[in-house]
Amino acid sequence: MSDKKPIGSCEEVFTAYGDLLFRLCFIMLGNEADAKDAVQDTVVSYLTKKDGFKNADHEKAWLITTAKNKCRDVFRFKLRHREINIDDLQELLPDKTDLNCIEALMSLPEKYRLVITLYYVEGYRVNEIAKIIGKTPSAVKMRLQTGRKMLQEIYLKEGF
Repeated sequence: MSDKKPIGSCEEVFTAYGDLLFRLCFIMLGNEADAKDAVQDTVVSYLTKKDGFKNADHEKAWLITTAKNKCRDVFRFKLRHREINIDDLQELLPDKTDLNCIEALMSLPEKYRLVITLYYVEGYRVNEIAKIIGKTPSAVKMRLQTGRKMLQEIYLKEGF
């Protein structure tokens, strides 16, 4: 755990965590507009909560959890009409290999997509992910294992 104090201002939160939250939300939701909305909603929630953090790590974990929940809200709303705009992906990821990887990741169910993103993209450890999502480390390991198997099947099927 870090002894650093929580950040404070909205601008500082965007500077410190905006990219992380956007990447997470983009992968969870599949498009830039919804991801930006989820990040903004997360920061609005932060502004009403910001005095209740123990330290910077607690603040960061709260922001990730809140962003995940905002994404779930959007996802539930759009579940039956979900579209992934590949043009958005191509603009953000000029390398075709990256695009294939992101497409495969976005095709996973949310619970696997989240842990794989936090572990491989954001560099969190299993124990940290467990705290963030409120699951045991063994549950996180199982989700990582299942998610990797699902990605492997996608890669074999699609011939990436």
